[in-house]
Amino acid sequence: MSQLAALSLSIGLLGGFATWLFLTVGGVLIWAAFVAWGCYFQAGGNAQALRNTLVCNTFGAGVAWVAAVVILALPLADTLTLPGWAAVVVFVTAWLVCMAANIPAFATIPASFYGYASTFAFLLQTPEKMNLATLTSPTLDNAFIVTALSMGIGALFGYVSGRLGGVLMARDARAA
Repeated sequence: MSQLAALSLSIGLLGGFATWLFLTVGGVLIWAAFVAWGCYFQAGGNAQALRNTLVCNTFGAGVAWVAAVVILALPLADTLTLPGWAAVVVFVTAWLVCMAANIPAFATIPASFYGYASTFAFLLQTPEKMNLATLTSPTLDNAFIVTALSMGIGALFGYVSGRLGGVLMARDARAA
C-alpha cells in the first residue's frame, strides 16, 4: 500500500470515528479538531509538529480570547464603532501573534492563526456566547476552553492517524 493510500485510509477511519465521538459527546467542535488535524500535517506530521500544533493552536486561541475580552470590556466601541474598535484590537493582537514567533515555542505562526481564527469562528457562529460572563466561565461555552480542547484533540487525532498510516504501510510491505 502506498504511503498516500495508507494515510488516506487511516485519516478516513479516524475521521469517521472522531466525527461520531464529537457528535456523541457534544460540546466540542469537530470542525476545530479537523483544522488542528490538518495543521499537524502541514507542520510536518511528526512529534515536533504535534508539539508546535498543540502549543501554537492554544496560544492563538488564547490571544483571540484576550482580544474578545478586550473588545467587550473596554467601552471604546461607543467612540470608534464596534467594527473600528474590533479592527484596532485585531491589529494589535495579530501583530502580537506574529512577534511572538521570536520565541521558539510560538514560531509556527500559521498554527497560532488557526487557533485565533477558530476561536473567533466559534464566537461569530454563537453570538449569544460573546459576552464577558460566558467568556470567563469555566465551561465549554467559553470560547478559549472549547476551541483549545477541540483543537488539542484534533492534533492528537492527526498524530494517531499518521502513526496508524505508517503501521498500515509497513504491514502491507511485510505482506508483499
